[in-house]
Parts: sequence; structure tokens; C-alpha cells
Amino acid sequence: MNNYFLKNTVFLWLCICFSCVNHAKDKTRTNESPQTTIGTITIDDIDPDFLPAANNLEAWTHYIDDKKIGLVANQTTVVADGMGGYKHLADVLLEKKFDLVKVFAPEHGFRGTADAGEIVKDGVDIKTGLPIISLYGSNKKPTKEQIKDLDILIFDIQDVGARFYTYISTLHYVMQAAAENDIKVLVLDRPNPNIQMVDGPVLEEAHTSFIGMHKIPVVHGMTIAEYASMVNREGWLGNGLYCDLQVVIMDGYDRTTSYDLPIKPSPNLPNEQAINLYPSTCFFEGTILSEGRGTDLQFQIFGSPKLPKNKYTFQFTPVENEGSKHPKFKNTLCYGKDLSQEPKLDKLNLEWLIQAYQDYPKKEEFFTNFFTLLAGTKKLQKQIEQGWTAQKIRDSWQTDLNEFKLIREKYLLYD
Repeated sequence: MNNYFLKNTVFLWLCICFSCVNHAKDKTRTNESPQTTIGTITIDDIDPDFLPAANNLEAWTHYIDDKKIGLVANQTTVVADGMGGYKHLADVLLEKKFDLVKVFAPEHGFRGTADAGEIVKDGVDIKTGLPIISLYGSNKKPTKEQIKDLDILIFDIQDVGARFYTYISTLHYVMQAAAENDIKVLVLDRPNPNIQMVDGPVLEEAHTSFIGMHKIPVVHGMTIAEYASMVNREGWLGNGLYCDLQVVIMDGYDRTTSYDLPIKPSPNLPNEQAINLYPSTCFFEGTILSEGRGTDLQFQIFGSPKLPKNKYTFQFTPVENEGSKHPKFKNTLCYGKDLSQEPKLDKLNLEWLIQAYQDYPKKEEFFTNFFTLLAGTKKLQKQIEQGWTAQKIRDSWQTDLNEFKLIREKYLLYD
């Protein structure tokens, strides 16, 4: 009990110290970015089985009192209801009479049912009547017109820690738009289920896209609030912009804390195994092979009708399903490998990709142009084509990876 009391007393003291940092509003006075402020935490009311900061309303709702609010959210934006279930944060804010004006939806939409890459249209939420503005449609960045009536933007979306998972790109554009229009951004932190991984080639600027916006590796090992702080303080919003950023941290969380996501973060990441494999198996999206879309084992299997069936004995047939209306090899028998029982990864696995390339009969058609965007570099494809081993490839990106780790270290909020 004494250790627990001491630990939490120190924790609260640190949080309060951070909260008292003066947040400079005049961005023209200095070339330095504003301080990132960390919200205080009330320990007694925390549900130990639900760590995200959104769950502890007392820690952050004072920031939105008497404010016109925009909420950047999807189906993962929930808080515990006290009865073993969850309620959407939008519903909670409305119940508590906060002035929630509109919702902004990322890839897959507000309810998380759209296909990957599918254009999401503006609309109205049937349950709340709130206008929904898509940030994965005609514009990926909120326009001045769309946010002119807001005082604050809340960002609360579950991430999975991979550079090409587009929610962090949406976060970038939300922060950039807010900085341009002098609107505060409040990021409510959530666990990164792949926080144990910091690995992969670092993005080269020539291959910047919506699935890779900054010079970070494939897996960055940061929570969404840590990542937001890094983007802001490193000046990555561009044009000398710095966002008026407030992050609210999680109580009781450290980098070894186990956490099962209560809601799948997107239609094709149905479970913890898929989420853990995703940074490695997503590379198959940039090849001719199926990555399991159109099955119940998305990102947990790979295959093709052309892989040798004497070596790849696992069989599957992709069909249309939720989140995948047009999967690769729809209604066609594929031969491949089942990874659904593989041990948990703590780094990227390249062996599966390398072996599949070596076994594929028509190597000139194996990679697509999308592969370079996923990798963030042309080097990885060339290395595989030239027969490099996984270890030799991994050694080649260590210098850039170590440089990133030095930057990353400045923004880590948890032990």
C-alpha cells in the first residue's frame, strides 16, 4: 500500500507540474513550439480494465466547458458505461450537455464499416443527428469553413502503431488545420497494442503519401498522444506551424501494460493476432498476393492461386465480406500460409515476404507500385529482389532507426 501511494503521489505531482506550463499563444514571438501540456489524473475513479484517457472525464472535460466542440472519432471512440459495456464519447458529451457541434470521421467512417480506401461521404449520424464530415473523402484535412464555428477539436481514435495506418495521417491534418485557424486540439491518449515494436525502414521524403507522412519507421512504438507531441514539437506540421495542443495521459499505464482492444479498430483488424501481425503482413498489400481480405483471417494469412500448392498447403477462398467488397482473388482458391497461431511479434517479420517472393513463379509481377509507399523506400523491394537475408535488410536500416529513436525518446510519456 505504501509503494502504491508513493507511486501515485509522485505521478500526480509530475502531472500537475506539467499542467502548469505556460502555453504561449503568440506563435510569432519565438521559433520554439508551444509546450505540450499534460492533463492531471484523478486516480480513484479509474476503471482498471479500461485505460484510455477518454474514460476519465474528470481529467479533461474542464478543457471543453463552454466551448463549441468538434470530435474526430470513429467506432473506437468509447468510454466504459459502468455496467461492463461501452458508450460512444459523442453520446456521453451530449448527455452531459457539452456543446458538441459536429463529428469528423477518418478512413472507414464514423461507425467503422467502410472498406479500406473507400471514399467516405459526409452525412448525418442517425442516432445523434450530428453532422458528420468525412476526412477520407473529397478532403482529408478540415477546411476553414468546416471548423470556423469551433473552439476546440477533440481527437480520440484507437491507433495500432503502424506508419501506414491512416489515423495518424488524419491526426496530422487535424492539427495542421487547427494551427492555421487558431483552434485548440485535445488528444485523449489510448494504448498502442504494438508499442513493443520500433522497427522498419524510416520513410524517405520522396515517398511521402497519406500512408506515410513523416520520417518515422514502419512501427514507431508510441501512443497517439506521444506521436502528436512529436509531430507538433518537431515542426512537422510545416510552414512554421505549431498547434495549440493539449494531451491527456492514461493513468496506470506503462509500456509493458497488456491491453485488449474492446472494439476492433477497423473492419479488417478483427483481433489481437491480426493487429500484431499487421505491420508485417500489410506488406503483402503491395504485392500480387492476398493478405487475407475477404476471409475471417485478415492479415493473418497470405496466399495466391500461383504459389506452389505442394509447399503452401493452407487453402482459402476470398469472398465479399464486411470491409472488403472486392478482395484480391475473389471467389478463387488460393494456396498460402496460415499465421493465426504464430507467437506474438516484437519486431517486423520479413521472412514470410522474402520466402513468398522466392517461391512465386513470375517474380516480375510480384511487387506493385504500392509496395514502395508502404515501405517508404525503394530499397526494400530491391533488397528482396537481390536475395538479401532478413537480417542483412534489418541491419541496413539501423542507422536511420537509431536516429529516429533519439527523437522519439524526447516525447515518451510513460515508463
